[in-house]
Amino acid sequence: MELFKEFFTDPVLFFSFTGLAVLLGICIFYVIYFIRNTVNEQPREPKSSTPKPSH
Repeated sequence: MELFKEFFTDPVLFFSFTGLAVLLGICIFYVIYFIRNTVNEQPREPKSSTPKPSH
């Protein structure tokens, strides 16, 4: 319990671990975001560099 008291009274520990928690939260968000978008991605038609002729 002494560790919790020191954590909340020492600003260096508090802000360091809070910053690490925010950083890990952002990393986890982007990993989940990337995985969802790559799994659910629909195949695209390849783009051709030559224009299609119009009749």
